[in-house]
Amino acid sequence: MSASIVFHLLAALAYGVLAIALWRPIAQGSSSTAAGTIGRFCMLGAIALHGVALALAVLVPQGLHLGWALALSVAVWLGMIVFWIENFLLRIDGLLLLLLPTAALISLLAAIFPHGYTIAHPDSDWLRIHLLIAMMAYGLITVAALHAMLMTALDRQLHRPIKPEDSHSIIERALNSMPALLVLELLLFRLIWIGFSVLTLTVITGIIVSLHLGGAALPMDHKTVFTLLSWVTFGILLAGRHIKGWRGRIALRWTLTGFAFLLLSYTGSRFVIEVILQRG
Repeated sequence: MSASIVFHLLAALAYGVLAIALWRPIAQGSSSTAAGTIGRFCMLGAIALHGVALALAVLVPQGLHLGWALALSVAVWLGMIVFWIENFLLRIDGLLLLLLPTAALISLLAAIFPHGYTIAHPDSDWLRIHLLIAMMAYGLITVAALHAMLMTALDRQLHRPIKPEDSHSIIERALNSMPALLVLELLLFRLIWIGFSVLTLTVITGIIVSLHLGGAALPMDHKTVFTLLSWVTFGILLAGRHIKGWRGRIALRWTLTGFAFLLLSYTGSRFVIEVILQRG
């Protein structure tokens, strides 16, 4: 068993323990949750374990090693870092009820499916810059998508009558522990603005890399097409927000659509190739 798998398993265990610690009060009848100072330091330790696992898995002597599960792992790791920093500005501990189980699951998947492929042209500085920026964009938009899913659940909760038998359910209490929708919407669009800016840099550096290595500015492969579709989708969403004041369900639908395009640009195709078709 490689060291990267061991550290991914340790990260999954750490995230899982933290998730249980937060969900336990909810299961016992509480409708509030807070990570606390000790919890935040423990989460930082889990993020550090996750980072070591990724460094060992991705930074190999032959260059850069990536696969569909590792790409998701990088995205979630960056997303957890963004959340950890953002939590000092806005008290959004309730989001950990969703983020920690997701991080545990993705870390476990990265340990189960560690295989991938070594990226060609490892000595290209522009390629390394492009990949770093692309993974940052991927991480930010992944967190924004999880955020939008949570807001969708909260929106549905507000617009449906609560049955007596549901008022004391664990899901109902978990949703009640979340920050207000206006706070979540503020954070969502902050994430989208930053993610869109980084995604724009991804497209620009991708054009430079393509010109440098292949001679074509925009090779029309599936990665380029879906990345551009994602970029256009988020651009339209932000324009609609600025011009027409888009918010609520419209914003959530556009966010999830843009994330779906970005997911298909890399992880979806690599999952099919590596898992379903059993190719490297």
